[in-house]
Amino acid sequence: MKFIFWFPVSIVLLWVCAAPYSVAAEDVEVANCFKTDLVPATRFVACRVAAEAGHADAQYSLGYMYSMGEGVPQDYAEAAVWYHRAAEQGDTSAQVNLGYMYDVGQGVAQDYAEAAVWYRRAAERGDAQAQSNLGIIYYMGQGVAQDYAEAAVWYRRAAEQGDAQAQSNLGVMYYRGEGVAQDYAEAAVWYRRAAERGDAEAQFNLGVMYYKDEGVAQDYAEAAVWYRRAAEAGHANAQFNLGYMYNTGEGVAQDHTEAAVWYRRAAEAGHARAQSSLGVMYYKGEGVPQDYILAYMWFNLAGANGPKKLLEVRDLVAKEMSPAQVAEAQHLSQQWTATHRAGTE
Repeated sequence: MKFIFWFPVSIVLLWVCAAPYSVAAEDVEVANCFKTDLVPATRFVACRVAAEAGHADAQYSLGYMYSMGEGVPQDYAEAAVWYHRAAEQGDTSAQVNLGYMYDVGQGVAQDYAEAAVWYRRAAERGDAQAQSNLGIIYYMGQGVAQDYAEAAVWYRRAAEQGDAQAQSNLGVMYYRGEGVAQDYAEAAVWYRRAAERGDAEAQFNLGVMYYKDEGVAQDYAEAAVWYRRAAEAGHANAQFNLGYMYNTGEGVAQDHTEAAVWYRRAAEAGHARAQSSLGVMYYKGEGVPQDYILAYMWFNLAGANGPKKLLEVRDLVAKEMSPAQVAEAQHLSQQWTATHRAGTE
């Protein structure tokens, strides 16, 4: 799996946080609940009055305000209370959000089975996000028996409504033959739909298909186009693959400097193969000034994040360095690790 071309299943749970929507109402407080020009604190008071009077739209809005900390201190537990009241009245957005809260244990005890219940209610009412999330629940076997075929059913319903995440996930299922007959051409269809809607994972996967001649005619230039789109969105595997194409001149004019740019972006994200590739470039002086200290640093980091055999390459570089240079390279490695660890905390 973890070679140059990687097909990770994209499993992402998204939370519907649509802005509170309007309802027609004569009561002043109900109307004020949906006046976006009012200050949040004033709207909160109005929504509270309307929600306690039983208005589902206001209950959803009040849950949203608690979850986002708008007009009131953020309180996920209280948000769940009001989402639940609105969900029981059939408010689809509240059902999706309540399902999410059970899914991740936000404001309520984590309960995948309960998440599935609420996702299903919204999904059966046609909500694309709920359908996508229910597909994930079935794919992962969380709260329900794992069932790839059922996952595909719900992904398809959401995908046909234009949900990019579901389109990407359905593409993965066709590529792998999970829950559906394996079909690279169909995988490419769904990857393309998601890719055109800006899904970076789908853009990367479509690039791989063009590179490998799977489901589409092999086209390195087209592969580079899709890698670039995903890479610009921060997709580390796409950044590495685009760097590789610039390094080899496949689909783009060979450009070691540009290769180093993309290897570096992926390397800074912790991509071990990109780190080792950047180490090679510093060792050879291709696309960057030759620098054994930086070569050692990147090989050292690659060995820590990936195959340990890369440490052997690091040690070969060390043979051409002075003890002081090795010490400096080790110090730089430690600094990089400390900085990037701090950035994730």
